Parts: sequence; structure tokens; C-alpha cells
Amino acid sequence: MASDTATEAVLLDGLNGLLEDLYGLQGEIFPLPGEHDLNFHIRTSQGRDYLLKLHAPCDAAELDMQVAVLEHLVGTTPNLPVSRAVPDRNGAILSDVDYRGPRKARLLTWLDGNVWAKADVRGKNATASLGGMLAVLDRSLESFTHPGAKRIYNWDIAQAERHLDHIGFIEDEDKRQAVRDILDHFAAEVSPRLQDCPRQVIHNDANDYNVLLSDDGTVSGLLDFGDMVESHRVVEIAVAGAYALIGSEDPLATIAEIAEAYHRVSPLSETEAELIFDLVKTRYAVSMCMAAKQIREFPENRYLLVSQEDVWRELQRLERENPRLAVLRLRAACGFAAVPHAGRVMHWLERNAHTFAPVIRPATARPETVVFDFTASGPDADELSGFEGAEFDAFCEDRIREAGADFGIGVYGEDRTIYKSDAFEMASPSIRRSIHLGIDLFAPDFEPVHAPIAGKVAFFFDDAVANGFGPTVLLEHETDGGDVFWTLYGHLSRRSCAKLTIGQRIEKGEAFAEFGQRSENGDWPPHLHFQIVTDHLGLEARMHGVGVRSQWPVWREISPDPSVILGLPVSAAVTVAQDKATLVRERHLRIGRSLSIAYSDAPLKIVGGEGTYLIDETGKRWLDMVNNVCHVGHCHPRVVAAAQKQMGELNTNSRYLHDTLVEYSRRLTAQFPDPLNVCFFVNSGSEANDLAIRLARAYTGNRDLITVDHAYHGHLSSLIDVSPYKFEGKGGEGCPDHVRVAEMPDLYRGRWRYGDKNAGKNYAEDVQRQIEVLSGEGRKPALFFSEGILGTGGQLTLPEDYLKHAYAHVRAAGGLCLADEVQVGFGRVGSHMWAFETQGVVPDIVSLGKPIGNGHPMAAVVTTAEVAAAFANGMEYFNTFGGNPVSASIGLAVLDVIRDERLIHRCFEVGNRLMAGARELAGKHALIGDVRGHGLFNGIELVRDRETLEPAAEELDKVIRAMKQRHGILLSSEGPHHNVLKIKPPAQFSAEDCDTFLAALDEVLTGLR
Repeated sequence: MASDTATEAVLLDGLNGLLEDLYGLQGEIFPLPGEHDLNFHIRTSQGRDYLLKLHAPCDAAELDMQVAVLEHLVGTTPNLPVSRAVPDRNGAILSDVDYRGPRKARLLTWLDGNVWAKADVRGKNATASLGGMLAVLDRSLESFTHPGAKRIYNWDIAQAERHLDHIGFIEDEDKRQAVRDILDHFAAEVSPRLQDCPRQVIHNDANDYNVLLSDDGTVSGLLDFGDMVESHRVVEIAVAGAYALIGSEDPLATIAEIAEAYHRVSPLSETEAELIFDLVKTRYAVSMCMAAKQIREFPENRYLLVSQEDVWRELQRLERENPRLAVLRLRAACGFAAVPHAGRVMHWLERNAHTFAPVIRPATARPETVVFDFTASGPDADELSGFEGAEFDAFCEDRIREAGADFGIGVYGEDRTIYKSDAFEMASPSIRRSIHLGIDLFAPDFEPVHAPIAGKVAFFFDDAVANGFGPTVLLEHETDGGDVFWTLYGHLSRRSCAKLTIGQRIEKGEAFAEFGQRSENGDWPPHLHFQIVTDHLGLEARMHGVGVRSQWPVWREISPDPSVILGLPVSAAVTVAQDKATLVRERHLRIGRSLSIAYSDAPLKIVGGEGTYLIDETGKRWLDMVNNVCHVGHCHPRVVAAAQKQMGELNTNSRYLHDTLVEYSRRLTAQFPDPLNVCFFVNSGSEANDLAIRLARAYTGNRDLITVDHAYHGHLSSLIDVSPYKFEGKGGEGCPDHVRVAEMPDLYRGRWRYGDKNAGKNYAEDVQRQIEVLSGEGRKPALFFSEGILGTGGQLTLPEDYLKHAYAHVRAAGGLCLADEVQVGFGRVGSHMWAFETQGVVPDIVSLGKPIGNGHPMAAVVTTAEVAAAFANGMEYFNTFGGNPVSASIGLAVLDVIRDERLIHRCFEVGNRLMAGARELAGKHALIGDVRGHGLFNGIELVRDRETLEPAAEELDKVIRAMKQRHGILLSSEGPHHNVLKIKPPAQFSAEDCDTFLAALDEVLTGLR
């Protein structure tokens, strides 16, 4: 809670005694502003802060309501950032005092922060936290009732019609008319719809002096419950939005951010979402009426006039907004379809696309086309930027002629720089329309235009300005379900439009218009702008043909991709790039939230990759040290070329004979020791491990499985069962009956540690114990799961001979042994191709994934001929995509690159360099407890105490965040205690990359001291 008081305390006569007598407090007193009550900031000698309120005589029920609500919130939401009442010496919350007249004294806890109006940091954090906080508050107030809230109150905008009698007090004619229009609209349209909206007690005054922000821009407090009233809960959002938007670049975005956050906590109805914009304007109208009335009553208070300047300025900004677009944006912010029927329209169009007539050149069955690129990054951008008039026409004509095309195409969704005039500005000049909402068809002037669907002429407008649409027609259509939509035709000739009348029926295939010349079509090369319109925003034929990038989720519903109607032989639409906040919101709406986002507090938008680097949308390069999937480097040119070549020739299933599949199986099995020489191809590591279970059960006749504690082997149900990392974690259902969990062989924290020569044998004894438990129940193991290095266990290297003894126990009991190489295979360990080889064993089954395709979804199982034969029991195993020619070509290219670029040796050399450097840092930083790994699969475990091994998980989070923010290095955590720095970069990771990492880690660890 900030104040504008003097820096030094001001001792006020009478208050010191009052504080001492009532509360036993002494300290400095700072006066605070207040309209009716006297407010003071109290700072005691013990350093505690309080707010003292001396209430002027008022309605007793209203004051009692303010007291009661704080008591209610203590019980329902104790963590809500609101003041709490401090009783006096007698336990009373309200005390009678005489200070500048009779008053009621109330002492409250102090809230730190800066008032919204004067805060330095106000952005999405502020609006989102405000909306979320108000939703939590209102959820708590759902169960709160009080006689004081059931009042007729001029500041309740749900009662705005009361102010119709006050409009005459507004002296300025423009302001008076604006307010009258708003209140008339409220009475006629808004108020009737409000009646269906939920009612409850609300705070009703989250204004810019009642909301406090912390230094990071999030809400730290809410003040003053004196305006509480029982009203419609959506009013809460409107009041907050009316003040939060003051001075913002995009007022609608500010309101939408508050509504979105509120809706996430306390879901709104569609009606509530649609009324927010009108209610914000109504709040301004009410404020202007109240101020005018008060000025009439107290003409000497000229401050009231000054305080209304913000209100009038912001109201004028809102009046410039398209009201229908505002409603659609708010619907979208709350997770509703922006245009409710847009999805149904598109479904109808897709279902009936085969019936549509061509828009141009109907006699050409399959037209030849050339696609133009009008973006700032396009190959012709420099040339296009210098064109004037006929030069642009000649450019288009030449390209069409050179390509031997029937016509040219300008694509949907393209972000164009050619829209330069002020006509493309929105209500806020800094927000411009640049995303193309239609598809352009370039052909000579007077080219006939045909109706693809039967309809009627709904609207016509001649946009006769430079860079405008020229003559424009909207045809109206209706789906079988009664949904109305329009097709828009821009840049037409005047002579063809002169023949049309509103309401005129146009049949499918009818030539009803023609392309206009440059002199009449808005000064563009002759072309047709074709657009689908599901909501014309009240603009009719003045409808926009270009939308706003930041609002794209709304605009794509207003004007969906018209390719569905045109049926062109080439792609005529592009994906519109969105900012990170929009992508996060869209993911949450359309993708299961169980899929997490890396660095969720500051997510990355990655658009490219090269070698060991990922590249974001700004061009910044991030050193990727956690991506063992792109094993030979992001976008390795040889792998990319192999995929492109084969994809251009053939991709089908593996039932057909193909040289590449056979060659790849030969090359892959050649990397394994005998008798591992039979392959099964699948699409992911999870599929590979699932198939391994089936193979083992078919061969052994047993069903039970043994896994290592804290292991993870895949996301399929069968693999969650053998993944303690999952089934013992959040949302897990515990260990299944058919699974036994062996002790994790941890040489750093476990029972047997570094230096114990028998550690491997001792840890393997627990595998034998699990077998004995099964035996006691008359059961035997089918398969033992283990990685060569335990990834989710914390990048743990296995004790010497652990797998040798474990495998022996399992095989003696009639089971098979699986080496899960999904994470660590293909030379990553440096000394060998496969991690199991570091243990001197040969498993019965090996599962491969992640690095096998360098990012392409492919995987494999390699096993013995005997195991494979047992699986051939009459039930065919067929995988639609496993082993397809494209995957096989990619797999071959990966093997070639590993061989030709000597990547196994690089993993060995650079991995040893990294671990040696990290161990050297351990001598300098006590936080490093252990450094371990093979090749470029490493773990650095952080501990607070090397004796107790207390995990330093919080410190690791800080390290990972600092490495990203300060050095552009991407890392993540691992291990049961989340305190192991996980390192598994692409195998192209160089000595220079290694040294960059070590220097950065040294700097970050030094900063943690």
C-alpha cells in the first residue's frame, strides 16, 4: 500500500493518544487521502505497519458489511491479499472515537505495494493476476450475504438506468450525447441480458487506486470494500477493466486479459463474456454522470472535472473500437468460439466442397498457377517495395507469363508490408492490420467472376480510395442448418457492379461480376480478393480484408481460409505466426494440459535449429544441452536431404518389398553383437518397449516384469506399469501386481557407494530377491527392464558388473533381459555404440528410439532369432508406419553421419572434457556433490551438504534459470530429488561448446554464494 505522504512522520495531535488507548500502539503517523473517511498509515517502533481508518458517520449496515466481509474472507480465503481487522484492547473491531467529530475507528493490517495508477510495471502479469485475484475473491463472496449489500446504489452499473435523469448535468454536448447513447443502449440491450447473469455480492471498485502491485507487476493487494453491493458478478470485471485499461496500448487486450484470468478461476457464461465491453463503457457513463451531479452540488470542487479527463479520453478510445469485434475478442479470451457459428459454417463448406463452382476460369479443369509472396521476407520484397502504379501490374503479369500459369495467387494468412496507408490502422494507431484474410486471384482486367455457391447480393460498397477495395460485393449464403455467411469479392469493375441490386438472386456458376482496372479497383494490379465472412462486424460491404496479427485467433474465425471453396491445385494459405502468450493460450485450449511447456515461466518459441543450437523467433541461438533426440545435430543436411529425396519418390507401408528397408535392417543389426540380429520397426521408444514385453511373454510364457526403481520406459499403459517414476508420482496408481521393483543402484546415495568393488553384485542381489518373491507366489519373470545409464534415476552410471549379475539371476529364473537404449544409444556413451556394452553383457532384447531418426518419429526393437521365432505364433505383427521407406532412409543417413563424422569418438573426447571440467568446478563450488556419466550423457548432482547429501533442488532451479537467461544455455533437472543437472546434448557438441558451458556454470554457481 503506497502513500504520497511526506518522507518523515507527521505527528498528529490526538491520534497518538487514540492509538495508545485503543490498540496499545505508538509510532509514526502518515495521513492518507480519503473521500469521506480519514485514513492514516501507522508505522510502529517495532517496524509494523497498519492502516487506521476513522469512518465518518454513515449507514450502519454499510459499515458493518465492510467489517463482516473481512471476517468472512479470513475463513474462506486466508491467503487473499486483503487487509485483516485488528481488534482493539477490548476485542472490538469498531470503536467509537471523537476526532474531528464523532467517528468509528478501525485498525487494519497494512498491505505493501504501489497503487496501480502509479506503479512502474503494468503489463500482462498485472492484468492476469488482477483477474485471477478478483475471481478468487468472488468465489469466496458467493457464500457471503449482508443486508448492507442489498442497496440501491448509484455506483452499481447494473442500475445504470438511474442515471438517465442525470445526463442533463453534463455540460459538454459531445460528452452528453455519448453518455446518452451508452445509457440508452444499456436500457434497451444490456440490462435485459444482464438479468440472466449470476448475481452475488461483489467488491465493485477495483479501481487504479484500490489495486496494489508488487515490484514484479503482480497484484499484491486490494483495498476499500466500501462500494460493495449485490449485483451481477460480471460487473466486477467491467469495473476493473475500466480502470486497468487507462493508458494501455490496446484497451481491449487489457480487458480481455482480466476476463481470461477471471474465467480460468471462475468460468463465465457466454452472455457474461459478451456484455463486458458494453459494461465497461457503461461504467464510464455512470462515472461521468456522477461527476456532473457532484459538480452541480459542489461547484467549488474543480478536481472532479480534472479527474474525469481520463474517463472521457478512454471512453473516446473505446468508442473508436468496433463493438462487434470487441465482443468477439472477449468471447475468445474466455475460451468460447469467437464467432459461435463459424465452426458449423466451415464444416458445411468442407462437406459440400465437391459441389462448388470455380470462381474464375470454369472451363479450365486443372489450372496452372503461380503463387506470389508479398511478405517482408519474401524473395521479391526489395523489388516490390520500390514499385509504383503500373510497375506492380507488370511484375504480376510477367511472373504469370513466365510460369505459363493461367492466373496468379496471393495467399491467405500472409503478413504483408504493402498495406501502408492509415486505413489499415485500428482504433489504436499502433495496432495495424497486415494479415491477409482472403485469397487473391491475379488475371487481366475484366476477367469474369463466377459465384461458387448460390446466394443473393447482400451488400455493395465502392471503396474508392487509394489502397482500398474499390467496388466490393458480399453474397449471402445459408447452410442446411440455417447458418448465414457471406463470400466477399473485392476489386471489381464498376460497370459489372452497376448491374447488381441488393437482394438479387445469384445462381451457382453464374458470372455476376468482373475484375476491375487499376483506375477503379483501389490502385492495385487487376485481381480478385476472395474472402469468406462469418461475421461482417456490422461493416457490411466495408468489411476488412486484412486482419491484426495479435488478434489472429479471432480473425481466422471471422474470415476462415477460403481454400475450401476455391479448391486450388496448390496450397494458398500459410500459418500465421503468433506471439508466445497466444500460443500458450491456444495450447491450453486445444492440447491436453498434461503436456507441459519447457521453461513455463518464460517459454521459448523455437522456429529453427542448426547443429547444437535451437533458434527462436527473434533469431537468438540457444545452446541445446538436453536434446538427445536430434542426435547428429538439429536439421543435419544429410538427414534432411535423405528424407526429402525419399519422400519425393515413395512412402508406403513395409508389406511391399523395398531395398532401403532391407539395407537399413542389415546396417542396424551389424551394430550389435551376436545373436542380436532380427529387427522390428515401430514409431517411438514407447512402442518399442511395449513390443519388447510382448516378445518376452511370447518366448517365456511368463507375464511378470522386473524394473529398476525410479525408471521410466514410456507413456503407454503397459510401460507406465514398469515406470516407478510415473506410477509412484503424481497421478500414479502405485505398483501393479505383475511388476516387481528392484533397488536403484545408486553409487552416490545408495547402500553401496563409490569405491565398493562389490556394489554391482550387491545391488543385483535385490533383483534376485524380487525373483524369489515371485517364485514364492508360483510365478516367474518374463522380462527385466534396465537402461545402461539410469536417466530418470539421475543420470546414474551402473556399478561394475551390475547387469552381468542381474542378467544371470533373471535368466536362471527363465526370464529375458531388455536393454532400454532409447535415451543412451547410438554412440552417445563414447566408448561404445550401446550403453549395455559398458557392462560387458549381451541382452536378449534391445529397444531403440529418440536418436535413431534424429527427430523423425521412428524406433526399433532388436532381438535374437529365437525370440523373434517364438513371437511368430500365427498372429501377424504389422505396424503401419514402422519401417516405411522414408524412415528407413533417415535411419541410414543417421548411421552414415555417426560413422563419417566420427561422432562416437567426439562423444568420448568432449564428454571426458566436460566431466573433467565439472569435477574441477566441484573443487571450487561445494554445491557440486557428484559428477558422473559416460560420453555425453552426464549428471551433475547438487547438494547443500556433502556429508548429509541434502539435495539442492531449489538451487538447481536457479542454476537452470540463470544458464538460460544469462547465457542462452538450455538445461533441465533429473533424479528422484530433482537436484541433478541433466546433460545430453546433440553429439555434435564441440569442445568450444563444452568450454562455453563450463565457464557459464562457474559464473552462475559463483553468483549463488
